[in-house]
Amino acid sequence: MTSARAGSIHLAIVKLSSLGDVIHALPVARALKAARPDWRLSWVVEAREAALLRGQPGLDAIVVVDTRRWRRLVRSWPGARQAAREIAAVRRQLVAARFDVVIDLQGLLKSGALTALTLAPLRIGFAASRCREPLNALFTTRRVLPPPAARHIVEQYCALLVPLDIPPATPAVEIAIDPIADGLAQEFLAAAEIKPGDRLVVLNPGAGRAEKRWPLSHFRQLANQLWGSTGARVLVTWGPGEDEPARLLAAGLVSRPVVAPATDIPTLAALLRRATVVVGSDTGPVHLAAALGTPAVGLYGPTRAERNGPFGPHGTAVQSPDGTMAGITPSAVFAVAVEYLQ
Repeated sequence: MTSARAGSIHLAIVKLSSLGDVIHALPVARALKAARPDWRLSWVVEAREAALLRGQPGLDAIVVVDTRRWRRLVRSWPGARQAAREIAAVRRQLVAARFDVVIDLQGLLKSGALTALTLAPLRIGFAASRCREPLNALFTTRRVLPPPAARHIVEQYCALLVPLDIPPATPAVEIAIDPIADGLAQEFLAAAEIKPGDRLVVLNPGAGRAEKRWPLSHFRQLANQLWGSTGARVLVTWGPGEDEPARLLAAGLVSRPVVAPATDIPTLAALLRRATVVVGSDTGPVHLAAALGTPAVGLYGPTRAERNGPFGPHGTAVQSPDGTMAGITPSAVFAVAVEYLQ
C-alpha cells in the first residue's frame, strides 16, 4: 500500500474479544505506530475488553460495541428494538470515522460485519481457510495467509501488516496501569497482610471451556508444594462466573490462601503486576501477566502452546503429553514455578 505513505491514514483494528486475544493483538497496534507514527489508530472492541485498551500508548480512539448485550436483548421484541438502535448508532460512528483501512483480526462473522460497516476501501483479514468462521472472508478486500513460520497467534496477527508494506515484527507490548486500580490492589493486599517483598503465587483456576481447566486437585497439590518449599503466599483470582471454583480451591489449601475480590480488568492487572509468578490455564489472566512482565506459567492440554502460549520473555508454557489438562502433573508445573520463587 505505497500510496498510504503520502499522508495521514485513519486505520482501525477490529479485535473484539476475549481478554487474551486482545492482549495478543496489542503488538499489531505497537508495530503500526512504530512504522507509521502519523497514522491515526482506532480499535473496535467489546465493552468488557475495552477497559484494557484505555490509556494504552499509541491508540487514538476506541469504538466500543457490546455484542454480548445485543444477543441478550434480541430475546424479546422490545429488547430487539433497543439492540437495533444501538447497532445503528455504532454503524453511524463507524461511517463517520471515515476509516481508510480496517484490519479484522477476529475472523468471525460478527467482526466481518462490523468491518464491512466501516465502508473502508481497504479491509484486510485472514484467508478463509484461517478464519474461525470462513464466511468472514466475504467482508474483506485483501486476504492474507500467514506463512508457515508464523506459528504463534501474535505472529499470525502481525502477518496482516504485510499488505501495508509494514514488516511483520512482533514488538513487546505495554500495559498501562490505572492509578485508582493500583491503589485498590495495594489496599487489598495490605489488608491480607501480603507485603511488597513477599513471594506471591497467583493461581487462576478458571478457563473459558471446561476441557481447558486444570483439575482443582492438581492446583491444590502445586500450591501446597510451593508453600512448603518457599513459604510463598497464594492468591486465587477468578473471572465472571468463576468464584465457586476459586473458593473451592482456596478451601483445600494448607497455607494462608487469599481469594481475590471481584475485579475489573484494571484492578486485575494491578494485582498480577505484584505477583512473583502466575499459574493458570489458557486464559486471559495468564496472558495479561506475561504482558505486564510478571512470570506466567500457562498450562495447555487441548490447545497448542506454540500457538496460544503466553507471549514474550516472561511467559512459559507447559504442554500436556496426552492432550488433556489432567495429563499435566503438579510436579511438572512445580519444577517451572519454583524457579521463579527461588
